Amino acid sequence: MTHKHRFSAFAAGILLAVLNLRPAARTARAAPEKPAVSAKACILMDAETGQTVYSLNAQEKRPMASTTKIMTTLLTLESGGLDEPFTVDPEAIRVEGSSMGLQEGDIVTKRALCIGMLLPSGNDAANAAAVAVAGSIPAFLDRMNARAKQIGMTRSYFASPSGLDAEGHGASAEDMALLAREALKNPDFAEICSKPSMTVRFGNPPYARTLTNTNKLLKMDSTVIGVKTGFTDAAGRCLVSAAERDGRRLICVTLFDRDDWNDHERLYDYGFSLAADYPIALPETLSVPAEGGSETVLPVYAKTPLTLTAWNGVPPSVTAMPLLPPFVTAPVAKGDVIGELVYSGEHGEIARLPLCAARDAEFQESPPKKRRSFLEWLRKVFQRG
Repeated sequence: MTHKHRFSAFAAGILLAVLNLRPAARTARAAPEKPAVSAKACILMDAETGQTVYSLNAQEKRPMASTTKIMTTLLTLESGGLDEPFTVDPEAIRVEGSSMGLQEGDIVTKRALCIGMLLPSGNDAANAAAVAVAGSIPAFLDRMNARAKQIGMTRSYFASPSGLDAEGHGASAEDMALLAREALKNPDFAEICSKPSMTVRFGNPPYARTLTNTNKLLKMDSTVIGVKTGFTDAAGRCLVSAAERDGRRLICVTLFDRDDWNDHERLYDYGFSLAADYPIALPETLSVPAEGGSETVLPVYAKTPLTLTAWNGVPPSVTAMPLLPPFVTAPVAKGDVIGELVYSGEHGEIARLPLCAARDAEFQESPPKKRRSFLEWLRKVFQRG
């Protein structure tokens, strides 16, 4: 997009139209029987839209054990400098429970710590990452809770970077699904959590070793792409996973579940059986003022409509917002990208479609006086803004 088509934040705020695309009436169909699960709380969520497909006590805050490391890993990956070596903090790695095998004096990278968190669920890796990212564990906890608010996790509180039991530490199944949805948008996170095993280098001096993933679903089901296991006495068995079938992605969370592997499989079979394509209607009329050419108003359109998923005949509720500049300047060719159509749902942005010029706007050297005066006035208005 050239400079003449760049957005003006002030102008876009004035000219935007918000279009609420209401779901169609529920389609009559015979739904398969809901599976019985052993979890005290669970949810099955569409990763694209955040729509709930199945839930049980999904908004109840509970301890979530090492699934906490989804947040710790995400913040570590987002902190940058993933492959810069450093020496682990000797106090941070003195922690009980599962470990990636860190010892005092070990030289490691943030990327290796992320692998150590997501695969063998190293509590030592989580504490070491917290100190490396924020300088101290308390400072890192502040970052965890701030990031949770950004994601929309309203029933969560982080009091431990590893997930070991701590006062107030917990989250709802729904919040953990939202966290996994956000984390899977990070390419490094998505790659690491999908691996049954990985080879990493750390030590003093560093040497190669293989770490194995505790998530057995990766070998049980080829459609599973992650995410993280967890267990403490208080939390019981916890599992956050994600699966992709036929171009759709579901996230499943179970908290305090004695039969989590099988429950996730049953929930995926149930959930994916409910899926059907649901094309989202495009806005009928969108346009932008044009100057300096053969057109004073230039229609715009999206080349391809957005298709989402209706689960059991219930489509997601979607809002579309066109982002357009205050005006464009000729010449503009048919098909040139003018702006974007942003689709959002209950849990934030879903997708963006480019908005293109519907026809040519050819350059004219001398626009009519009245039109020139109007455009000059329009420029002054936006410059004052």
